[in-house]
Amino acid sequence: MKTIRTAFGKLLGVTLLLLICMPAWPADAPETILVSSRVFEHNTDIPVRYSAYGEGISPDISWLNLPEGTRQLALILDDPVVGFQPFVHWIAYNIPVSATGLPEALSPDAIVTHPGLEGMINGANGTRRTGYFGPRPPADGKVHTYNFRIYALDYELNLPEGYNKQALLEAMKVHILATGLLTGNYQYTE
Repeated sequence: MKTIRTAFGKLLGVTLLLLICMPAWPADAPETILVSSRVFEHNTDIPVRYSAYGEGISPDISWLNLPEGTRQLALILDDPVVGFQPFVHWIAYNIPVSATGLPEALSPDAIVTHPGLEGMINGANGTRRTGYFGPRPPADGKVHTYNFRIYALDYELNLPEGYNKQALLEAMKVHILATGLLTGNYQYTE
């Protein structure tokens, strides 16, 4: 019986590890969307103003090169360096296909009322609040990476408010046409 429990425990552990380490998009979805910001370039430092140690406002994010057939967009921002699974800093979904980006200092309200973003929802981040939560790594000497990933979807999901990362990934998993990534770095030093 102990051998069965041990084998089951190892299998469960491997299964959980695979689920945690799986990418947040289908492996066959091409990464063809170009994602950028005016306040930092890909794989450079995010200015303190956009961190939880600064003003904590969201940076502007823009995108180009959406694939044909895109009907809606979504965004997931997470920090894969934290703990045993990525810490979620921002979830946004139901983003209209007509939008070419998100403005700086976007409201953290669940229902976004910004012109051109009608219908967009800010989902639950890792603090269980809605909207953007800026980088706030501990003073551990590590450079933390923040992945702003845009998803082009072939369907208008029109999801209600309250979704978190896992629920959003589940809802859009068969609808992802392409993705794009903007990576920023942040290191807290005292």
